[in-house]
Amino acid sequence: MEIAHELVSELDADGKKLRVIKYSDYTAEKVRTLYPTASDLREEWAVREKRDAVYETLRERGIDCDELARQTHQEEADSFDLLCHVAFNAPLRTRRERAERVRKNRQDLFDKHGPEAHAILEALLEKYAEHGLTEFRIPDVLKVPPISERGNVTEIIDLFGGADALRTAVNELQEALYAA
Repeated sequence: MEIAHELVSELDADGKKLRVIKYSDYTAEKVRTLYPTASDLREEWAVREKRDAVYETLRERGIDCDELARQTHQEEADSFDLLCHVAFNAPLRTRRERAERVRKNRQDLFDKHGPEAHAILEALLEKYAEHGLTEFRIPDVLKVPPISERGNVTEIIDLFGGADALRTAVNELQEALYAA
């Protein structure tokens, strides 16, 4: 398979005929083959470890979510929503819309932590809204502003009561982003 602008060239199953289709159509076909419904994709996407496997599976088939966003002119869209949009004609949401929905509907995720930890979760959510899921990479994201302004990695971990509690809080935040 080769991506040339917005088109994909792919050999058929017999390896004899070359087929050329739009990148977004190619992506839609592959996503539907791997995940027959949007719910199937959501189930895998909501958990970080499973989401990493989804990204890898897509990459193996020549699908890059950033490239899809560029080609569809949807750079502000969440990758999950963009995949569901092209594959299942689902509504397209931006990362900011997802973040705001979590702030509005899942305040409990923030309230169970002290004010400083709450502020860190808010900053993580804002970084996600601006830049995407890569902003949830712990501990890397704890080392850059504005989060790093609240202390070093050890101090930030202590605000949550330990590394496991921090990981749990971040995982809950990510899962809330993709709740049905």
